[in-house]
Parts: sequence; structure tokens; C-alpha cells
Amino acid sequence: MDGEVVAEIGRGLVAFVAAMDEDTPEDADYLADKLAVLRVFSDDAGHMNLSVRDVGGELLIVPNFTVGGDCRKGRRPSFSHAARPEEGRALLGRVVEAASMKAVPTKQGVFGAVMTVQVENDGPVSLLLDSKRRF
Repeated sequence: MDGEVVAEIGRGLVAFVAAMDEDTPEDADYLADKLAVLRVFSDDAGHMNLSVRDVGGELLIVPNFTVGGDCRKGRRPSFSHAARPEEGRALLGRVVEAASMKAVPTKQGVFGAVMTVQVENDGPVSLLLDSKRRF
């Protein structure tokens, strides 16, 4: 993106999101809801008890099909289950729209672009979410 800042947030969550070939609009809604209410921010007692919505935070949705890569076989990830671009774009748009409707300011990266993403992680929390609930 030639050094252009497309989106940035303050306190909040960065979600690298892959749309997969079996994903539905309901999966996008599930993810948006989970991101809005997942209690990963510390309360006054130091316990992860507050959501991004509770702390007045923001979401940054970064389209990234590579997080859906399957590395179980061989030495090269397989991306054969990634959604086709037009479907992926629509599903990512739905995640952004649904999260915004949950009273969480939501920004997004550019679908299909090569982006440099800078993340400052405040704490050791990185989580994997799967709308199919396979883990």
C-alpha cells in the first residue's frame, strides 16, 4: 500500500481473519459477536473479565487468508479451503458490519492487498477463534 496508513486503532483487538470455503454469513456473525464480547481485558483486580466493548475499545479486522492455511501435511501450507475472493470479501464485510452493530468501532484492512501490519501487543494474549468450533 506504498506506506499509506489504511486503518489504525488505539486500545482494542486486532483480528486476522480468513474466510474459508464452508463459511456462511452466520459464521461471520458468530465471529463478530465473539470479538465484541470476549472477556480478554483486565478488570481492576487484574482478571481477564472485560470485553473490548466494556473498555470502550476498537476492533481492527485484517483480511488474511493465510491464517486459514492447513499445515497438517507436508512442508507447504495448503490454502485449498480458502473462500473464493468474492465470497471472502463479502464474509469479511459482514464481520465488520456485524461488529459495528455491536457498538464496537470497527476498522478494516484492504481485502486482497499486500499489507504491512504493525501490532503492539499489550500482554501475552493471542487467541485462535474458529466459527466451526473445531477446538
